[in-house]
Amino acid sequence: MNKVKNSCFFSLICLIVLGIFSSAQAESEFQDMPYFSGMPSYDIWSADDTEFDEHKFCDGKKPFTVEGKLWKREYGLKNEGKEASGLQIIRNYSNAIKTMGGTILIEGTREAIEAVCPGGEGYARQVNGRVAKGGKELWIEVGYHEYNGTYVITVLEKEAMKQDVTASDMFDALNLDGHIALYINFDTGKSAIKPESRPIINQIVEMLKSNSDLKISVEGHTDDAGNPKSNKTLSDDRAKAVVTEIVAQGIDSKRLSAAGYGQDKPIADNKTEEGRAKNRRVELVKK
Repeated sequence: MNKVKNSCFFSLICLIVLGIFSSAQAESEFQDMPYFSGMPSYDIWSADDTEFDEHKFCDGKKPFTVEGKLWKREYGLKNEGKEASGLQIIRNYSNAIKTMGGTILIEGTREAIEAVCPGGEGYARQVNGRVAKGGKELWIEVGYHEYNGTYVITVLEKEAMKQDVTASDMFDALNLDGHIALYINFDTGKSAIKPESRPIINQIVEMLKSNSDLKISVEGHTDDAGNPKSNKTLSDDRAKAVVTEIVAQGIDSKRLSAAGYGQDKPIADNKTEEGRAKNRRVELVKK
């Protein structure tokens, strides 16, 4: 009988130890995101990291979608932890955004947020911010759930629209439609082509080298931010910058022309961030 009791007692101890070990594993299963950590007395309950995704943010005027690399963390109170109020949580992260040199876009209760940006996550309290840091643009949302005391941090590192297109794709589109829209990334408000867009320029050059009779017009377009006159100048400068890069790689300048149309020829709705991104383009047009 003593052996049975001892065996049961030993098994119970093992279960307790295993339970503690499993709990410790669960607590260390997730890590904080690169830009923000959790508050004291809070553990990460769930985590989601996505290389390219979208999230709807509120800029204090309207909701809109931003695309890029996304991190999402949900935090819940630890056992025996001291619970923070929703206001305390939101105010802490609001201050953190400001400390990073960011801007608070909107902060307040569910009712205040819904009045400006309906259809959100329904947090009892929320703050949205934007940070330009190290050449990156971060969009941040922190929301507090009143019903269970958890809070969620969503951070999206915005990326410009990317495009994987080959010389063959371009040539086929020019023959079929007479034109193709390309998303070549420039410095904001400038005509300097960003390094990540060099592969697209190289593919244009390859297409022209493979089709020696082809002549094209390079046409710049913008969204409707700013004023029409400066947008036309900017789009013209960007089209010329693309032509300059192509010519620098050995293509005869007589096969190319450049033109800028500014905001006059949109292909999408400028009222949305997604639409504006589509309108900021360079088109190749077959002559």
